[in-house]
Amino acid sequence: MTDQSRAPIVGLLYPGFGADDDFEYLEHVAPEALRLPLVRTAGGDVAHLVDELIAVGGSENLLDGARRLAVHEPESVMWACTSGSFVYGWRGAHDQANEVSTAMGVPVSSTSIAFAEACRSLGVGRVAVAASYPDDLARHFTRFLADSGVDVVSFRSSGIATAGEVGLLGKDDVIAMASAADHPGADAILIPDTAMHSLRWIDDLEVAAGKIVLTANQVTVWEGLRIAGHPPRLENLGELFR
Repeated sequence: MTDQSRAPIVGLLYPGFGADDDFEYLEHVAPEALRLPLVRTAGGDVAHLVDELIAVGGSENLLDGARRLAVHEPESVMWACTSGSFVYGWRGAHDQANEVSTAMGVPVSSTSIAFAEACRSLGVGRVAVAASYPDDLARHFTRFLADSGVDVVSFRSSGIATAGEVGLLGKDDVIAMASAADHPGADAILIPDTAMHSLRWIDDLEVAAGKIVLTANQVTVWEGLRIAGHPPRLENLGELFR
C-alpha cells in the first residue's frame, strides 16, 4: 500500500456537488503525488446568478468550511469555485483568499486567481474563454482576467443555469464548447467552471484544440501545489503540468 503521509495535502473548499469526483479520481491515480481532502460548502447548486454566487463565496460560508477542513492539516487551501470568486472582482477575490488564510494559517487561493497565475506561468497573454455560465455572469470572468493583465480575444457562453447541469457534460460536449469559443489569435482556451468534469480529458482537449487548454479543476490543483511550495508535476494534465 502507498504511504500517503508524505504526499502534499491541498485542501479543497468545494461548493456543493458537480464534478467533485474529478478530485477523487486524481487522488486515486496519483496517491503518492498529492492528497486532496474536500469539504463541501453550502449553496453549490444555486442558479448561476451574481447575487447568489456572492452569497456562496461569503465569509461565513468559507470560514465554516475552513473550520471543517482544518482537521486534515492541509499545507494549502483552494476555494475551488471560479464564479464564487471572480464575482468579487480582482481585489475582492484576493481579500476572500486572505481572510481564509488568516483563519487557517496556511496559503490560500481560489480557482479564479489560479487561472491568472497559470496564464502568467505559461506566458499566455491572449485567451479564448469557453464559459458554461449565462452571458452576464461569464462577463464577470472576462473582466477579472482583464484586470489580471490577460486579454480575452474570444468569448462564448453556453447559458447553463446550474452547476448540477454542468456536471452532466461529457468529454465530447466540453471539446465542442472549447472549439466553439476558440480563436486563431488565442494562445490558450480557458474553461472556467469547477462543476465541469475535465481532469481525465486535459490531454484530449489540448490535442483537439491544438493549443493550451486550462480548465477550472486543473488550475485549482496546480495552484494548490504551487502555493504550498511543491512542484506541480503530474502526468496527463496538459501543458500546464509539463
